[in-house]
This record gives sequence, C-alpha cells and structure tokens, in this order.
Amino acid sequence: MASLRTASGIEPAALRRGVNALLPPSIRIIDARDAPEAFDARRSAQGKRYAYLIDQGVSADPFLRRYAWHVPRPLDAAAMRDALREARGTRDFSAFCASAGRDRTPVCTVSSTRVVTRRSQLAILISADSFLHHMVRNLVGTLVEIGRGAERPEWMPELLEGRDRSLAGPTAPPHGLVLVRVRYPDDKSLRTGQ
Repeated sequence: MASLRTASGIEPAALRRGVNALLPPSIRIIDARDAPEAFDARRSAQGKRYAYLIDQGVSADPFLRRYAWHVPRPLDAAAMRDALREARGTRDFSAFCASAGRDRTPVCTVSSTRVVTRRSQLAILISADSFLHHMVRNLVGTLVEIGRGAERPEWMPELLEGRDRSLAGPTAPPHGLVLVRVRYPDDKSLRTGQ
C-alpha cells in the first residue's frame, strides 16, 4: 500500500496503468483508488504482519536463495515456538531494536506469533501494532540461536526484561523477510492483504 496526494484529474485506473508502464517488471501496481483525505498509507496503519522464511535444507534451495535464510541444520521449532510465545503482548522490545530506531518508543503490542514448518522450510510469522527498526530480523536471529540449541527458550523473557540489544542474537539477513499484511481501520476500501 502506498499513498500520494495529487492535484491531477487522472482517474485511478489510468494512473495505475501509467505508473506500471514506468516501473520495472518486478514491481506492479495492482489497484489504485481514491482514499479519504486524511489517509496516509504508513500513519493510518493499525498493524502489520511479517513473515520470515528459513530454508533448513542440507543444501540451499536455489529457488529460495533470494527469499529465505539458509540455515543448513534442523532447528527445534517447538523451542522456537515456546520462546516466541513470550514476545506476545505489550512489551518493551529494546533488546530487538537496531540503534537507528531508538528515536521512538520501544513499546509494541505483539498480537500473534506462529512458527510453521513444512518439509525443510520454517516460517516465523509475527503480527503487531508497530515494529521497531530490524525488530523482526533481530527476533529471528535470536530464535535461530534457540532453535539450534545454543540458548534455551527461557532466554527470550530474560532478553525482553534486560532490554539490551547486545545480549540478544544476531540480526537475521534481510532476504528472508516479507511484509504479509498491513491492517487499516474498518474502511473496506482501504483493506489490503486479505
């Protein structure tokens, strides 16, 4: 979802076609609509859901190399699930915030978490009202440490309580992260990612 203000009289469908003609083939505008005057794609969002994909195969899947972090060992999904459950609720996520994001409140409300496995793939899904800079990638790096047995699930509440980024796991690489959904107010014309 993106928003823009324009004084142009171009109809949304014509704007979509024109912008798509200028974009590279890997990016497409799927829909364009008039929105309420106060709408801002970023500031009007009430929540987001991110997914992070991990390829646990012995050899990296060449079709996933741009979309998943290759961790060539089986991870303990149950331990990761137990740890991630501790992140639910309204918490201070300072331990998972990159320094570049420290100019805002570190308190976020995580409404749901899931760890899903399918064959050699593992997906981590996190929904929250807001996210700090690199928060999901820092959580995933910490969960991988737990999943490989280097740390126990009880480490997660300790990190949350300690609020110290230097004590948490490494930052997972960016290529496994995907924004799945942005939640907007109940205005059906603004919903996305259903």
